[in-house]
Parts: sequence; structure tokens; C-alpha cells
Amino acid sequence: MTSSLVRVAQVVLSFLVSSALAAGPLKRATTCNGFSQLCGRSFGNVTYVGAHDSYAVGVNNAAANQDYNITQQLADGVRMLQMQAHNKSGTIELCHSSCSLLDGGSLQDYLGTLKTWMDSNPNEVVSLLIVNSDGFSASEFGSVFQSAGLDKISYSPSAATLPASQWPTLGSMIDNGTRLVTFMDHHADFTSVPYIIDEFSNIWETAYDVTDTTFDCNVNRSTGDTSTSMYLINHFLDTQGLFGILTPNVGAANQTNAVSGTGSLGQQVQTCVASTGRNPNFMLVDYYEFGGGSVFQVAATANGVTYNPSTPIASPRSTSASSSSSSSSSSPSGSTSSSAPSVLLSGSTYATAFAMTAGLLMGAAAVF
Repeated sequence: MTSSLVRVAQVVLSFLVSSALAAGPLKRATTCNGFSQLCGRSFGNVTYVGAHDSYAVGVNNAAANQDYNITQQLADGVRMLQMQAHNKSGTIELCHSSCSLLDGGSLQDYLGTLKTWMDSNPNEVVSLLIVNSDGFSASEFGSVFQSAGLDKISYSPSAATLPASQWPTLGSMIDNGTRLVTFMDHHADFTSVPYIIDEFSNIWETAYDVTDTTFDCNVNRSTGDTSTSMYLINHFLDTQGLFGILTPNVGAANQTNAVSGTGSLGQQVQTCVASTGRNPNFMLVDYYEFGGGSVFQVAATANGVTYNPSTPIASPRSTSASSSSSSSSSSPSGSTSSSAPSVLLSGSTYATAFAMTAGLLMGAAAVF
């Protein structure tokens, strides 16, 4: 009896070994988010550049925050995409404060574009940050993720809340095929849709709608333990204009996105390191390409790697009414200017400003 069991065990073992050899060696990621050094780093111990209102793309539109669509943003190195979700006749639409101001299209189309890029870039980990403006349920978002095929590559944490130190490495996320991390500010439900993760119990944020160059590192929003959770800095400078409406200060974007100097991204990171003892995990910026890649240089320095892109990132597009011709705004390679022009309020911008005033009740005019 004993000898029979031994023979059975030997046969089973032989089968398992043969199957493993036939399958080949386990593939391990050797480059993660562009750098081999990041493969062994925890997701919670990496600094990422994020596009504030990533869907809000446009020229001479006071409600826009980016010059380029998410395909270009991702190609240039953006690894967090932030968005506002609104209810447009029952559809989850990506709009800026109101769909009458700037309608960036449906979440379905947006996620389809993201899926295409991620399929073509299998060694990249990307994060989404959803501002659930109109209170959709997690299940409603989950249905759209499933339709886009993104549920299959989404990371589901082991618990609803994880400290920064307990996130998996980028390498393991890539190896496991769970490379999309989605956070949502309200109505996340770990039980029904575990891959849509509650933001504020996992990430704290600094203040937004900043209109001077003093970017501090004080906790502005959180429901978790800020001593152990990841954190995000909102580093985009606004200006108060017509009717008190806050719009991006594009004229200062080169310096706001800079590596060093007053009001720069690099300076805020240094402020946060001095205050918290660790680098921010996410850095949300407007018009990320202003500064010629400086935002990515700041992230690389924080991550201890060298920023040396093989191709230049996109060039800033003009925001002045005098140079917003179709030739300068119809393709990602439009404007070649490397400096930030002053903002001239065109007729369309005035119209947008009036719409913003009408859409935002009783002076609630800050556009986030």
C-alpha cells in the first residue's frame, strides 16, 4: 500500500514538473513605468505625475485644464488621470462642473481610449482618480469598466484601506496583469466593486484652488490615517477673473511646473518632504507639458531615477485668441512655442465665463 502511494506521488510530481517546464519560465517584468529600478518598489512608494481634469482639453476655453488628450498625456509620462463624473441623461459623462461648460465625452469612450493605450503598453501601471460629482453608485461605474474590459486589469486590494507601505510592487502588479488602480472620492463600495477604491481613506490631499504661489503641504481632505496613507499634492495655480471665476493661470504655467523656484512643483515637493519625511505619491498639474518635461523631472528625482526621454514630450499649445488657428490646435504637434503666452479672453471664453456663472450657484465659482 505504501509503495503504491509512493508511485502515485512520483507520477503526480513528474506530471507537475513536466507541465511547469512546458509552460516555460515565469515571466517577470524588468521595466516598470519606464524604469527597471521601479519594479521592486511598492506602488505606495513611487511618485507619479497626474493630469488634473485630464479630459478637460481645449484652447481658449476657460473650463479647460489640458492641451492634449489622454493618449498623448500617457505617452509623455502622465500616470494618474483625474476626472469629474457627471450625470448626463443617465450616462456617466466627464464634464467640468457642468456639461454645459465643457463636455469631455462619456466615461465609456474615455475608458475605451485608456484600454487601447494600456494594451499597447503592458509594462505600465496607471491610476485613475474619479470625482463622483453626481453620486453614481460604484456598481454603475463598475458596469462601464466591464464594458471597456478594464475590470480584468484592475487591481483589487486585500482590504478597503491600505497604508502606503502595504501596496504591492509595480513589478508584481504588471506580472499579475492588474495594472490599473482606480480611486473615487465618494460612494466607493469595496464589497460590490473592490477595484474602485475609496480615495480619502487611502490618500490625503493638499488644498486646491490655490491663487498664490504659496503651495503648502497641510492636510486639506482625508478620512484616514494621514501618517501612514499615501498623499496627493494639488499643484495647479489659478487666477481669479471675470465674475470671480477661478481659471488656470496659464501665463505662469512654466514656473508653476518648474523643477525649482518660487511656486514651483519642485519647491512644493521639498516642502512636503520636510514636513512629512516622504515624497508625495501623486502630483496633480494643469497643462503638464509646460516646462518642457519639468514635472517628469521632479517625479524622477523623487523616485531616484534619471529622466531622459527617448523622444521630446508634446509642446504647449497657444491659449491666445490671436494664434488659436486650426493649424495650431488640430493635432498634438500643433504649437511649437516653448513659453507660456498670456491668456486673452476671446468671445468663446467670455461665453464660457457667463455659462460658468449661470451654472455655479450663488458665487460657487471655483472650477476644480
